Amino acid sequence: MGEMDAVESEALWDEFHRLVNMTSQELSAWLETREAAESTEALPQGVGAEEGRRVLSILLKRRADLTDDDVQVMHQVVEAVEAQQERDGDATDTQWRHSLMTLGHDPLKP
Repeated sequence: MGEMDAVESEALWDEFHRLVNMTSQELSAWLETREAAESTEALPQGVGAEEGRRVLSILLKRRADLTDDDVQVMHQVVEAVEAQQERDGDATDTQWRHSLMTLGHDPLKP
């Protein structure tokens, strides 16, 4: 995993998994139905935001199996979720919530 030392790697892993509070099953289901709009019909496998698919891929890995690209995505997701949270959005704002859910973070989830 590139230039990160063990402490930095563990801290990133922990922060990513703290912020990505949706399970891989929840995120997968969300990505499949996200673009279905008013329909409750699931979309074909492989659809959904690219970022969400990358997050899902990381959730399915062990820490030892992470690539440098995975680490970069984890950094981006942590920064993006933290930036969205700083915006102090209303969790009932559907668009704001859905943008976070695409990254694996559901602000309504405890």
